[in-house]
Amino acid sequence: MKNENVDVIVVGAGPVGLTLACELRLAGIRVTVLERRDAPIAQSRALTMHGRTVEMLAQRGVAERFLANGIKIPSGHFAGLKTRLDFSVIDTTYPYTLFIPQSVTEQLLETWALELGVELRRNATVERIVETADGISVMGQQHSTPFDISGSYVVGADGARSLVRQHAGIAFHGLPATKTVMLGDVRLSAPPSTPGFSVGNAAGGLMIVPLGRGMFRVIVIDTGRVDVPATTPVTLEELSDSTTRVAGQDFGLHAPTWLSRFSNETRLASVYRKDRILLVGDAAHIHLPAGGQGMNVGMQDAMNLGWKLAGVVNGHAPESLLDSYHKERHAVGAALYQNTLAQSALMMNSFDAPGQALRETFSELMKIPALNAVLAHDLSGYGIRYPTSVVDVPQGWALLPDWTGRRLPDWQLKLDNGGQASLFSFLRSGHWLLLQLTTSEDREGGNYTPELDMRWVDTIKAVPADSQVTPAGAHALLIRPDGYVDHAVGIKRNA
Repeated sequence: MKNENVDVIVVGAGPVGLTLACELRLAGIRVTVLERRDAPIAQSRALTMHGRTVEMLAQRGVAERFLANGIKIPSGHFAGLKTRLDFSVIDTTYPYTLFIPQSVTEQLLETWALELGVELRRNATVERIVETADGISVMGQQHSTPFDISGSYVVGADGARSLVRQHAGIAFHGLPATKTVMLGDVRLSAPPSTPGFSVGNAAGGLMIVPLGRGMFRVIVIDTGRVDVPATTPVTLEELSDSTTRVAGQDFGLHAPTWLSRFSNETRLASVYRKDRILLVGDAAHIHLPAGGQGMNVGMQDAMNLGWKLAGVVNGHAPESLLDSYHKERHAVGAALYQNTLAQSALMMNSFDAPGQALRETFSELMKIPALNAVLAHDLSGYGIRYPTSVVDVPQGWALLPDWTGRRLPDWQLKLDNGGQASLFSFLRSGHWLLLQLTTSEDREGGNYTPELDMRWVDTIKAVPADSQVTPAGAHALLIRPDGYVDHAVGIKRNA
């Protein structure tokens, strides 16, 4: 068995693993993705791409591929409550969720990955991972033929039962499943008149979403069936009976293409990195799929990790940069854990009279604009702000702390040469971006140079076309490859 060498091995070719592979390959990293399935999935557990994920793809210049295959929805839901979340209050070019099947998302990401030169191996089952002093090897079978691939790092994007996580001995703490929900992708001979139909009462809860081409997704919480284990197959008769029990009719459901059951199991990996092994997506966090957050948080994990791992492998940054991946994203995973547990309580433990009263009260509170905005930012991912910078500020330059860790929208920029361009157009390379603000009133200190390998930094001189968003007193912004401000510095004054 011949040993092969790459830089990074990604286990799992779902949306998260493919996003990471694209980020790595964009930076020239030799990456191999190992996937046990023979072909892309046909079913779509995830149907929602949040605006922050679309924005992330726009930073790499590929968002239009996804927008062309999805439907924009300007609102979202929290725990299925009647009052909708209003995304229009968010400062972004993408104030909506994109209704797009996971199968389509995965196909588009795979196409992009192959364009970039990612090596994707299907029907590749990982059996063993061996770590050495200077690398790590993954061994297994592909089409009954053994393989042995060595690299600098292995990333587990292999789902809730992650073999990579188990090999690393990383604990997966949390709560076991206590209740389950039924799902069916079916045809309806008598569909509801409203496109996003939902109902809740003492019998349970029901949501029906059109999938297109005459197909509908029916999601049912039946108080009489919530104790059925997730491993028990769903039958069409069971789905019909439960739908009728909750809604008074089954809408003529028939011709299922997918029947499934999912639970409220909620877990979070104790660490996202252990030596040369890292975790992303469901390998790091699982939860009730409330609000469509799972795939989105996973893809954003991948974006956060991708540029950091590429910087280390390319020799642009010390290995310690990888520690910031756990620090930043584990906190996001913990917030996701809390958020989805709260939604689980409101969705699955609220069918008696007190529970229904709680839902009604919370729905009324969500009409308060400030509360609605907080939940909208949290659910969409737009509310994330990283508390500390990963690059030190050179001596003599004043840090502007209000800007550290802030996400930037796609500002229109007035360039020093008189032209205009969007901020995101300068992030497509996956490099850092040093934005030298040309309106700085004091140039005696010279242009700001960050403590970074400048081979990894693109520099432009420009100011936002909208002067109201220009950072007051700022000389320069150092923008990370994922679109967050690492830090901003004020105008340097010579002694």
